[in-house]
Amino acid sequence: MKLRAIAMLAMLGGAQLFASSHREAPITALDQKADITDWYAFVDPSNPDHVVMILNVDPFLEPANGPNYFPFDPGILYEMKVDNNHDGIPDVTFQFRFTTEILAPSVFTGYVGGIAGIPPITAMSGPGAAGLNLRQHYTVTMVTKNGTQDLTGPNPLYAIPANVGPRTMPDYNSLRAQGIYSLANGIQVFAGTVADPFFIDLGAAFDSLNFREVVGGGVLPPYFAANDQQNYAPNTLAGFDVNSIVLEVPISMLTSDGKTHAATDAGAVIGTYGTTSRQNTIVLQNAAGVYAPQGSGTFTQIQRLGNPLINELIIGTGSKDKFSTDVPTNDAQFANFVLDPLLAHLFGSLGIPVAPPPRTDLLILVQYQAPICPGCKASDAGPVADLLRLNTGIPPTPFASANRMGFLGGDIAGFPNGRRLNDDVVDIAARVVAGILVSSQYNTPIGDGVNVPSAPISPNFPFVAPAYSGRDSVHSGPGQMGCNFFGGLCIGN
Repeated sequence: MKLRAIAMLAMLGGAQLFASSHREAPITALDQKADITDWYAFVDPSNPDHVVMILNVDPFLEPANGPNYFPFDPGILYEMKVDNNHDGIPDVTFQFRFTTEILAPSVFTGYVGGIAGIPPITAMSGPGAAGLNLRQHYTVTMVTKNGTQDLTGPNPLYAIPANVGPRTMPDYNSLRAQGIYSLANGIQVFAGTVADPFFIDLGAAFDSLNFREVVGGGVLPPYFAANDQQNYAPNTLAGFDVNSIVLEVPISMLTSDGKTHAATDAGAVIGTYGTTSRQNTIVLQNAAGVYAPQGSGTFTQIQRLGNPLINELIIGTGSKDKFSTDVPTNDAQFANFVLDPLLAHLFGSLGIPVAPPPRTDLLILVQYQAPICPGCKASDAGPVADLLRLNTGIPPTPFASANRMGFLGGDIAGFPNGRRLNDDVVDIAARVVAGILVSSQYNTPIGDGVNVPSAPISPNFPFVAPAYSGRDSVHSGPGQMGCNFFGGLCIGN
C-alpha cells in the first residue's frame, strides 16, 4: 500500500504533515532564529535522578556558511518551562539570554586561526582564543513562585561556535568540551552549534508523501520497521547543524514538593515545553564593537513546542501561528483538530485501518492521564494543553537498549513519555494518528525508512553530536549513509 497515492488529499491537509518544527508555521518561516526545531525531555540514563531538557533552534544551518556562522540571537528570550501541579501553567522556568562580543572589529570573519601568525582556536578564552573574533556568553536564570534566581555563577558561560574546520579549530571536540559547565546544585548546561539530531526523509514527505518504494512507499516491511540501527532512506537533516541549549537538573528541582516520586505517584509527572520570545520593539545597533539589540516592552512569544506531534500533524495550517504564539492552557480551542484529525482520514482513504472519531485516545498527549501518568485521577487530568509530559519515576532505559519506537516498542521510558534524541517521533506519531493507542488492529507500520540520526548521539551529557565540519561539510542526498544498503537504489525511488 503506497502513501504516495494520496497526493491531492495530502495537499488539503497542509504541507507540514510529517515535519518536526523546522519552519513548520508561517510565522517561524519568517523568523528562523526564533524557530524551535525540536524539544526533548528525558531522564538521564547515567544519572537517573536528573532530567535533561534540550531546546534546539534555528534550523538547516549549513556548516560552511561563514563568515558569521550561527550565533544565538541576543534579542530572543529562550525558555524551558515545567508544569508540576497539573494545571498547564509553568511552575519552574529556565531562561537563557545571550550576549555577542566582537573582539576584533577589523577582522572580516568570525573565526580565524592557523594562518598569518594567529594560532589555531583551541580555547574560548585566554591562550588559544586569539582567533576567536565572534564570541557569545549567556546567562541562566530560574524563575519559580519563590522568585528569580541567577544560576549563571561567577564565570562566563560561553556558547560553543560552529566547527569552522581543521585549520582553524584542529581539535573541535576538545574545544566543545569547554562549553560543558557544572553549576550549583548539580546542574549542568551546554549551549552551542551541534549536528541536528532530527531524522526524516523530508524530500519525500514534502513531495506529497511520495515515500520511496524501496522502503514500502510509506508502509515499512517488517525487517525495516524492526531495525533501530539502519537508515533505508535519506535523512534530509544529515549534514546540517542547529543551535542547541542543553540543561540537566535534579528531578527534585522540578517537582511540586521538591522530592522524587515513584512512577505510580502522580507527583512524578511533569509537563514541559520550550518557547522563544522577542520584545515588542527592538532596535539593532553596534556600540563599541558589540552587537547590542536594544529592546523595549514586554516579551511576546514567537513559538512554543511541547509534543512533536501536535502542531506538525494535527493543527491546520491556518491555525499554526495562533497555536505557536498562544499558551498551552488555551489549547481547548484546538480540540477539534485532536478529536478528529484530518491525517487519520487521509490514511483511511488508502485502506489503512484507522480509529474512528472522536479520538479521545489522543488526549493522553494533551492531558495528565495513564499510561504516562498511571497515578493520575480524573481530577489530575488538568486542561487540554500541549505539554511534553514526562514521568520522572519511570526508570530510564540504558542508552544502548533504547527502542526507537519508544512506548509503542515496549520502551516506556521513550516518547510520548518525554522524548529522547533517538526516539523516531515521525514513525511513532504517524502510527498514533492511525490509532495504535486504541487497538492493535490499527498497528500499520507506517514509516519513512529513516530510523536513526545521521550523527551519533552520545550517551553522556550534552548528548547531542558535535557540529559538522564546515570545511568538510557535504550533503550527499539519497546517496548518503543508509541508502547504501540498497547500493544507491533509493535514489529517485
